[in-house]
Amino acid sequence: MTDIEKQWERISAALDSASEDAIAVSDALGAHPELGDQEFESSKQHVAYLRSRGFDVTYPFCDLPTAYQAVAGKGNRPVVALLAEYDALPEMGHACGHNVHGAMSLLAGAGLVEAAEEGLAELRVIGTPAEETNGAKVAMVDKGVFDDVDLALMIHSGAGTTYTDYRCLAMDALEFTFTGRSAHAAGAPWEGVNALNGLQLFFHAIDMLRQHVRPEVRMHGFVREGGVAPNIVPEKAVGRFYFRAPWRDYLNGLVEQVYNAARGAALATGTEVTWRNNETSFDNLKPNPPAEQLMKEAFRDIGVAVGSSPGHMGSSDIGNVSHACPAIQPIHALVEEEMALHTTAFAGVTTSSRSHKGLVEGGKALARAILRYCRDPELQERIREDFRTRTS
Repeated sequence: MTDIEKQWERISAALDSASEDAIAVSDALGAHPELGDQEFESSKQHVAYLRSRGFDVTYPFCDLPTAYQAVAGKGNRPVVALLAEYDALPEMGHACGHNVHGAMSLLAGAGLVEAAEEGLAELRVIGTPAEETNGAKVAMVDKGVFDDVDLALMIHSGAGTTYTDYRCLAMDALEFTFTGRSAHAAGAPWEGVNALNGLQLFFHAIDMLRQHVRPEVRMHGFVREGGVAPNIVPEKAVGRFYFRAPWRDYLNGLVEQVYNAARGAALATGTEVTWRNNETSFDNLKPNPPAEQLMKEAFRDIGVAVGSSPGHMGSSDIGNVSHACPAIQPIHALVEEEMALHTTAFAGVTTSSRSHKGLVEGGKALARAILRYCRDPELQERIREDFRTRTS
């Protein structure tokens, strides 16, 4: 048995002894989901788990009340960051599986903490709130949290297929407000200027724009405010939209076309329009094939089959992290059957025995990948070089 396999035996034993508590944390979050930036009890449970395993924890962290950073092996190199999410969705609870894959990072950290203290690495477990909305990782990137990190990684829950070459879209979240003039809708409609007309025309303009954008683009929105009564000409109408593309530069150009569409809709209807970013913008994920291959081999080493990515899926603040340091976010299927995330059906999966099995597999895969990364300087250099040379 090689020296690294002997070390893995000790780490694997530590993972086994820590798994029951990690499952308990996941199930507790599943039973009491908290929305982004309100994950006070969820973050406390994460922190308690990590402190009980010997981590030095800063909480709150980075001026974010529900964020934390746990450190073991301070001052060692390389620096590896395990990212943990724990926010839920409105009315659906943990329908994105953050309770499960957040606990995967906790479990991996628990397995590696002793090795880190012995010199393997400086290991950080970073609690990153509000991935579903404002994306705390973006603020952390802006404040330099990842500037000295050699590799950042986390797993995201999924269904159907496990894969490591996850890709996500850059995204801008925009709110458009059209303003008109109220009037009696039957008595004196000619006195009014219908703000909802402006918003409706804007929706049509976005639909027409779809014909002339790349097929990977996603544009979708809803009417947040469209009037108060049928007999009042709406004075104000508000729509919220997400605009997404695989490349930040392309998305920036697309959004300029969207602004022109809003201006045109306002001009045609005699309304006025303003807009603002109502949530934090996300960048696309910058791939790192050597790190993705490392993670693929780690899954296979523990007996998990790995398939291929279906292409770009959604948007996430891990994209911003990947532009600050080498970063990956593999998807681990908690169930074999295909199932859409952000559904009540998937929320039910995340507290089932099947999710428990997936949680332990994810924790072990992360820990094994980190061990191999830290013991292989040539691999570290390949990952670092790929990050340096890749532009998007």
